[in-house]
Amino acid sequence: MSPHVVRLLALVMAAVPSSARLASPETLPAAARSGGDMTHTDWGRNAYLVPTALRDSKESDAFALGKRMFQNRWGFFWFEQAEWGRGPTSNAQACTSCHAGNGRGVAPGTEVANLDGPDGPILDSHIAVRFEPAPNLVIRLSVAGDGPYGGPNPHPHYGDQLQNFGVKGVVPAEAQFDVRWDESEYVFPDGEAVSLRKPNITLRELAYGPLGPDVMISARMPPAMVGLGLLEAIPIATLQALATADKPHGVRGRLNQVWDPETQTTVPGRFGLKANHPTLREQVAAAFINDLGLSTPVYPAQNCPEVQANCAVQMVAGRPEITALRLSSTVTYLRSLAVPARRNVDDPEVKHGEALFSQAGCGACHVSELRTGEFPEFPQAAHQTIRPHTDLLLHDMGEALADQRPDYLASGREWRTPALWGIGLSETVNGANTYLHDGRARSTTEAILWHGGEAGAARQAFVHMNKTERAALTAFLRSL
Repeated sequence: MSPHVVRLLALVMAAVPSSARLASPETLPAAARSGGDMTHTDWGRNAYLVPTALRDSKESDAFALGKRMFQNRWGFFWFEQAEWGRGPTSNAQACTSCHAGNGRGVAPGTEVANLDGPDGPILDSHIAVRFEPAPNLVIRLSVAGDGPYGGPNPHPHYGDQLQNFGVKGVVPAEAQFDVRWDESEYVFPDGEAVSLRKPNITLRELAYGPLGPDVMISARMPPAMVGLGLLEAIPIATLQALATADKPHGVRGRLNQVWDPETQTTVPGRFGLKANHPTLREQVAAAFINDLGLSTPVYPAQNCPEVQANCAVQMVAGRPEITALRLSSTVTYLRSLAVPARRNVDDPEVKHGEALFSQAGCGACHVSELRTGEFPEFPQAAHQTIRPHTDLLLHDMGEALADQRPDYLASGREWRTPALWGIGLSETVNGANTYLHDGRARSTTEAILWHGGEAGAARQAFVHMNKTERAALTAFLRSL
């Protein structure tokens, strides 16, 4: 069989939905159907890769092309074993460099389970250039003042994201960074001790001069990709109602207001760690340009600050590299990804933990049940009762988690509530647990202990639980 036929068959198989693994209302209790009809029961390493049923051949074709774009290796030179078009500065070769298995990134220095054979997952399997490490962590930058349309003000020499890859002998990488983990010990009132860590970032080899004294730096970890179409289908009116609803223990919550470059208007944000992206399409386009140096119809200009004179002139591939069809197909692929069903919902310990989660006030932000509305862009996500455990709102999380880097209305202490569905399968998919915006937490217990601000009362409730109760609450989180 020729290589061309093999490749064609692979694309055809990629387009076939895994309907056999999709859950049905008859086989799962309501509490387990986290994604409504977009729920599946593959709880192995492919837990974040299962699509919902696709309607027709056109949608299947879009899914297949989008999957290829997400998994594609991108090269700068035409002769590389990758598709031509990667920017002269970038952070990765492929979306899957940071989202292996569509999962979370793994923070540097984190012990990873052996998933890929006797040597473990040392290098990303999609890396075309030998020995180029998968980064899994990016550094966001800004300086004081408002940037365009009220967003972060990019650094004049380095933009708003540090690019740690360049083209050897042609365009230098903007800089390199090292991560040192500062460890401390927390002791619960009953004597159990937990090690906590936070990143200490050091930048080196700055190619375009010093950053200056007023630079703001924030380390960011990639999140998991499941259920994004369902989150996009939640009506804005629902989010507005959540923002204005009475909440316990000083919890507030608000919508970010961000610039949509396609409609040229300011709209509520719902995606991104600070709810700083208005739509999934815009977030995907931002990732293409910032992480891979790939232009799109949304962001047609290459990511080359003015001082980097040799950067822009190197772009000789077709523009945009991600055409309108490629971009819309990538969005279709991500919208299609179904949500793993909850497990062990009737287990007494899990049920006890769920009750404790509610009693502690965690559900004030991690809202357990929402309803999607009309969504003609992807009708499968419409009118579904879902259980994402998020309100998609900004909350002040306290000084311990602050990055001191504002993003539109989000202050340096505010973060968007992350969805918790699928969190119990993170280690299965990626070989390690790395939670929170910079991957500092290696367990849900560590993540809770970093909570402060509006989440301070819930954290204290957890702290004063006994060991059995804490184990029950974490068992509930593992069931999600």
